[in-house]
Amino acid sequence: MRGNSLSINIAGLQLKNPVILASGILGYTSASLQSIAENGVGAVVTKSIGLKPRSGYSNPTVVQTKCGLINAMGLPNPGIDAYASEIRQAKALLTVPLIVSVYGFSAEEYAETARRAVEAGADAVELNVSCPHVKETGVEIGQNPEVLVEVVRKVKAVVGKPVIVKLSPNVTDIAELAEAAADAGADALTAINTLRAMAIDIETARPILSNKRGGLSGPAIKPIALRCVYDLYEKVKIPLIGCGGITDWRDAVEFLLAGASAVQVGTAVALKSPAVFKAINRGVSAYLRKKKLESVKDLVGLAHRS
Repeated sequence: MRGNSLSINIAGLQLKNPVILASGILGYTSASLQSIAENGVGAVVTKSIGLKPRSGYSNPTVVQTKCGLINAMGLPNPGIDAYASEIRQAKALLTVPLIVSVYGFSAEEYAETARRAVEAGADAVELNVSCPHVKETGVEIGQNPEVLVEVVRKVKAVVGKPVIVKLSPNVTDIAELAEAAADAGADALTAINTLRAMAIDIETARPILSNKRGGLSGPAIKPIALRCVYDLYEKVKIPLIGCGGITDWRDAVEFLLAGASAVQVGTAVALKSPAVFKAINRGVSAYLRKKKLESVKDLVGLAHRS
């Protein structure tokens, strides 16, 4: 194999490898982002940032299950104006693309937050239209094609960087939302966000999370995420980023074969360690050598070919 067999370009973002830090995990400060970058990622995604500060939910906000994590953080963040300094610092430190996750309670809020993030130095923005536990944002926007189109168009009108839309699995037809986002001008799609879930304490007979319901991530959702990526590859022409339950290189290869150009890893970092990124890249590289393939690009969508 010649050159860097793991490098790939996604919507104009040049990645040295296809493994990305997912939003919500160690993506708050410039120092944590730099630490993750040093562990071999191709790009990093920040925690979701809104136009105004938000305190989020009270504890407990995370519960571990046999098959992953359920979280209901409530999108805590200092607001984009305060976070802009972290973006600038991270941009000065990082040698990989910096993707800022943004959310809003209206199309105008998404657009303004994205504009300020790019102005501060973001290489791309990921629109969180799929948070399953915050009312009037997230999944409520991501379930409505008309509203999603408005959000994407308004963001595209004010930023000159790639716009990635993170889709919700908590819908009847994810392909319909994907096609709407692509038609509105989205440059790439992330599939998927967490699934609505909950846990109950049998001693107190009460839901464990303060918000009662949260979002399930981790190994349990991988088959669902994989199916979503496979379906979307047949429906849209823009790049796909697989996300959901990826814990090792075999998982990553499955998503690439299903049609993802890259993968995001989140819960595995919390359950294992940031070293998971290097382990995945080593495994994918070995797989390419075993299959006598020149590039990771040769894997993308291979499961669709007869």
